[in-house]
Amino acid sequence: MNHTGQRPWQVAWQSTALIPLLLAGCAVGPAYHRPLAVATMPASYAGATNEWKVATPQAHLNKGAWWKIFEDAELDRLETQAATANQQLQAAVARFAQARASADVAHSGLFPQISGGFSATRQHDSVNRPLFMTGKAAGEAFTHTYDNFSLPFDLSYEVDLWGRVRRQVESSRAEMQANAADLETIRLAIAAEVAADYFTVRALDAEKLALRAAIAAQRKSLELTRGRRAGGLVSDLDVAQAETALATSEAQLPALVLSRAQFEHALAALTGEPASRFTLAENPLRHEPPTIPPGVPSELLERRPDIAAAERRMASANANIGVAKAAFFPTIRFNGLAGFQSVDAGTLFDWPSRFWAVGPSLSVPVFEGGRLTANLRGSKAVYLEAVAQYRESVLTAFVEVENNLAAQRLLAEQSAREQSALRSARKQQEIATDQYRGGLTDYLAVAIADAVERDHERTVARLCGQRFVAAVALIKSLGGGWQRDQIKESR
Repeated sequence: MNHTGQRPWQVAWQSTALIPLLLAGCAVGPAYHRPLAVATMPASYAGATNEWKVATPQAHLNKGAWWKIFEDAELDRLETQAATANQQLQAAVARFAQARASADVAHSGLFPQISGGFSATRQHDSVNRPLFMTGKAAGEAFTHTYDNFSLPFDLSYEVDLWGRVRRQVESSRAEMQANAADLETIRLAIAAEVAADYFTVRALDAEKLALRAAIAAQRKSLELTRGRRAGGLVSDLDVAQAETALATSEAQLPALVLSRAQFEHALAALTGEPASRFTLAENPLRHEPPTIPPGVPSELLERRPDIAAAERRMASANANIGVAKAAFFPTIRFNGLAGFQSVDAGTLFDWPSRFWAVGPSLSVPVFEGGRLTANLRGSKAVYLEAVAQYRESVLTAFVEVENNLAAQRLLAEQSAREQSALRSARKQQEIATDQYRGGLTDYLAVAIADAVERDHERTVARLCGQRFVAAVALIKSLGGGWQRDQIKESR
């Protein structure tokens, strides 16, 4: 004991325990600062007036049931089912759980590691072992066989002087947050895919309705032509032309049915149902899609989960640089061992059977053959790659938003002009039919007018579906998150 009355191991323990308190703020490696996303931030969307601002990832905010803006109960049901039964989403949830567990593993490194055990052995020592031979009388020979009962407890704690463990925790936590954003990316992608496939099915229903109406009209026209032929008013050529027009329309119907079945089966997979058991009743689109205003606040770009994931992976890579730098410095561990040991099970827990050992250990890298330097270079390169991927994700987001804004605007213009053309085609068909019935023209003019009208009706139906899909794509590109009342207020 020293002059303070403390044992040496107590002094060592107290001195070692003070080190992390004195150097708690010391952590090597660069502090994380999010780099600029792009060299020059655009002032607004093309053709819009909204100002951009520096974005802060907000993927953790509740996206909400954005699909409710379409006011379709069947779509709401499918979205709810996909959110609970989609297997891609379930896999993403499991990956996030793995990332969270990995973060907890890294966090455990901040605390002492204590383990216990028990052993019971029957042991026989060598007669010729060095310690046994020391002090043995000349010519004396005997063996020593005995029991050994041991109940040890081991303690190990790394004194995080240089922040290696803290940087590992920082890295794993950022990676967990990136995985959480990945989960939201998949959730948003699946919801958007369900909506896009659903509206494609509805557009195909509208096409089928138009085509069936055309087929019904052509059948009546064929009956009329045959009657006129029986009366000697027209030739066989008119009958053949009417039959050809009807057969052409009927031949187009199976292709529409097949396309609809394929999208219906895709919806089955998205909602976690076997394709053979999934059916969707026909319900053609009969209304206009909601207009997503081009002046959407730029804050919604902050809610894109893919951008948030890329930013968090930058933070993780930055922390790993600190881990690589800390490897150059000494590692100090505090080790302890205590327990009971006895040659007799009956005296194992007697106080004289106790033993202990405690003290710090120091390891210093002396020669690593360039391994540590190479690891540091590699960590820096990984960070630079993460920066490039982050900036690329932001640029890609700009492209997607601009493309979908343009699609929304231009498809609306195209749809308006196509509806005008359809009205003209219907007028043309009425005139051609009236002239044919009056004997002023042959059936070829009626067939041509019918084909033009049918093509415009199907084009209008397809454009309506494309506009709904474009609205879904725009919402997805902006990260989702609208509520019904926000859309109504912007109308």
